[in-house]
Amino acid sequence: MVRYLKKGRYAGRIGVGAGVYMAGVLEYLCAEMLELAGNAACHSKKSRISPRHLMLALKMDDELDKLIGNVTISSGGVLPHIHNALMSKKNMEALSTSSNEP
Repeated sequence: MVRYLKKGRYAGRIGVGAGVYMAGVLEYLCAEMLELAGNAACHSKKSRISPRHLMLALKMDDELDKLIGNVTISSGGVLPHIHNALMSKKNMEALSTSSNEP
């Protein structure tokens, strides 16, 4: 990590603990992303994480979406969303009653 920090010329001097800290942050982010993607894969009854599961997991988490929301994931697809103006009144009423019930 320190070698990459020095090579990137982010700063003139790099502290001793900077590489360790950066490795810890990257490990935490990877663990968080894999946990969410694993949950998405289990939800869709799959045993293997695909790029689609990664994208769904990242977009559904507010903090990760804010951090890497502009990233394009190859073969990730799009988020399922139906605009309210395109839905019929019957479907809108069914959705509103189901969301109000506990």
